Amino acid sequence: MANTRYTTILFFVLFWTINQGYSQNQPGTELHIKKAKGAIVLDGNIEESDWQTADVADDWYTNFPVDTVRAPFQTEARFTFDDEFFYASFVCYDDDTPDIVNSLRRDFNYDLNDNVGFTIGPYNDKINGFFFVITPAGIQMEGTVTGGGSSNDSFSAFWDNKWYSKVVRYEDKWIAELAIPFKSFRYKSDIREWNISIDRWELKRNRKTSWIRTPIQFISASFPYGGQLIWDDPIPPAKTNISFIPYVTANTSSNREVNPTIQNSDIQVGFDAKVAVTPSLNLDLTVNPDFSQVEVDDQIINLTRFEFRFPERRQFFLENSDLFDLAGFPGARPFFSRRIGLARDSVGLLQQVPISFGARLSGSLSEKWRLNILNMQTKEETSIGLPAQNYTVAAIQRNFGAQSNIAFSFVNKQSLGVESGDSLKFFSENVFRKIQVGNRTELRRNTYNRVLSVDVEAYSKDTRWYHSSYLSKSFDDFNDRENLSGLAFGSYSTRTFSAFTGFSFINEFFNAEAGFVPSARTYPGQYSFFGNLGYQIYPEKESIIRMGPTFDIQHTYIPGGTLTDRSYQLGYQFQFNNASSFQVNFNHVFQKLTNSFNLLDPSQYTGFLEGEEYNWNSFGMEYKSNPRKSFFYEISGSYGGFYNGENFNLSGELTYRYQPYGNIALRFDFNDLQLPENYGQEQLFLIGPRIDLTFTDKIFLTTYLQYNNVFDNINLNARFQWRYQPASDLFIVYTENYLPADLFSKNRALVFKMTYWLNL
Repeated sequence: MANTRYTTILFFVLFWTINQGYSQNQPGTELHIKKAKGAIVLDGNIEESDWQTADVADDWYTNFPVDTVRAPFQTEARFTFDDEFFYASFVCYDDDTPDIVNSLRRDFNYDLNDNVGFTIGPYNDKINGFFFVITPAGIQMEGTVTGGGSSNDSFSAFWDNKWYSKVVRYEDKWIAELAIPFKSFRYKSDIREWNISIDRWELKRNRKTSWIRTPIQFISASFPYGGQLIWDDPIPPAKTNISFIPYVTANTSSNREVNPTIQNSDIQVGFDAKVAVTPSLNLDLTVNPDFSQVEVDDQIINLTRFEFRFPERRQFFLENSDLFDLAGFPGARPFFSRRIGLARDSVGLLQQVPISFGARLSGSLSEKWRLNILNMQTKEETSIGLPAQNYTVAAIQRNFGAQSNIAFSFVNKQSLGVESGDSLKFFSENVFRKIQVGNRTELRRNTYNRVLSVDVEAYSKDTRWYHSSYLSKSFDDFNDRENLSGLAFGSYSTRTFSAFTGFSFINEFFNAEAGFVPSARTYPGQYSFFGNLGYQIYPEKESIIRMGPTFDIQHTYIPGGTLTDRSYQLGYQFQFNNASSFQVNFNHVFQKLTNSFNLLDPSQYTGFLEGEEYNWNSFGMEYKSNPRKSFFYEISGSYGGFYNGENFNLSGELTYRYQPYGNIALRFDFNDLQLPENYGQEQLFLIGPRIDLTFTDKIFLTTYLQYNNVFDNINLNARFQWRYQPASDLFIVYTENYLPADLFSKNRALVFKMTYWLNL
């Protein structure tokens, strides 16, 4: 009888455990949203009856550092709406452990701040959408999601819009209420289900939790591991939405590198506009755009043979740019927006080119189709041999399967006014090209460059399998020879194992003048094989979350089968429970040079010659400290062979956080390059202190100081921003360049810029 009783108890315990496992929120779990019957007041208190009767997204699970337990501090999310706003509320249960708020700046660094937020897919395609995130200090961040949110690169915080929020901290929780105008984002009124993911990042505990239980190797904000928001009441029809954003800029500058000193002062006006053509299709316009408020690039020491890709920072090019940016692969992008408004002069230096106007039409045509079309017009700059140019970029994407797509894109760069007899005033590479024809060199007119591409991305339903392939063809009026590039790529990942492999090729005469092909001037055509293997171990030791080895391989050949580059990297990585990480690696490199080049000053040192072969080995390591501490840092170093000599590199960044009002950081890069005497023995270093102050959530001051002994220059950039109204700003920017020896000022500029966001 006792055995029967124990068996019965054991059966019920087992049944309860299994039932609990199946009751966990799984992908596709439904959350219903109803229209509010009363007014919602943003006061950090959800006592309104509409909040009390709303469906609750609760019973959260951890995603990181483990994915097998319920969240120790639970979160509740609720949603409702009225004719004007989409409302969200979060109850984030907590204790009195101090929150970590790294900055009061809008669009904060996600990883360095406690926060909670959600991702919505109003097209119900599990691929595209928007996210809204808020910190315990009430600081907002919003952005766009592409590719289903399956990688960190799928999330972009450069989309900017108006919405409202209120956060109140209580003893055992903090509550956030959000009100997002329906006219702030695009959606389709006739879709009754939206994709939705909800998660919370507790940096102070190094813990990620989410409404839908998500395996540790996947992103909890992604749509494949999200649910469905079911609209019980009709969605308000999308209304006419037009935003007009004029600006005025006053600037003064001086250049003391010429004699006599050149002084300039100027006042410019222009505007941006946003027009909702349809509920899900938006038209962006810009006339006489000005980007003087954009932060300067971080300087680098580039010891490779290839061009370095600096990030795009201009807002107009960043919004909704994923269809353009993801075309091709990192070694051959058909379009790179920094080619617009920048051009090389006769000695190879980049010069700014004024932009006259631009327009972009982007958004969703239907649940399956997306579109993005961009047109920009630059002005003539005869001083660097550049005519007026027009850039047209168009891409259309068709979704298929669970979360896969095929996209077609077209890039056209057209020089204007160069067909006439006076086109010799534009005598530069932008208009003329030297072409080898047999034993002779011909000078041919270069009036246009076009690239046509097709890209395919395919995910399995659980996102473990991923495939990407691409093919591009370029067209020029000076060349009709082989001009293709392409890629085939595949990956597989589980909790413990990951692998990818790929093959890419770039024909010798493939030409993407408005794109980014860093090897174009280095190889006479190329094809590459590459791959990676990784294994994750989750030890029982509490101090380590996961660790494991990685192995990378890459071989590059030129036509005819000659091996020009070979690299192997064997590494081991540790991720610690205190949010720090460490990795060590061994590298082997082989290069057979396809062109001559010089790492250092060619007037002083011997260069490396075409056809020479070099082998070397090196060791490297990287450590990132606990970012929860007020002082944190990341530092990396390497030592070993480098071509026919050796190099010791030490680089990193030190940061002190004065919460929540700002950060002081010091970035550095040091190279002790020891080559044979006639090749050069130099110590190259770069140092860049930065002060980022956020006095309030509307007033910011950022100051950079960068010294690079490679360029023998000290650069100062100070940027003050006052967000005096939502999405409206006053900027004051000061820039100066000095000679390090005597701090002689080479040039300086002061800019005042005011923008105003007006909804019509």
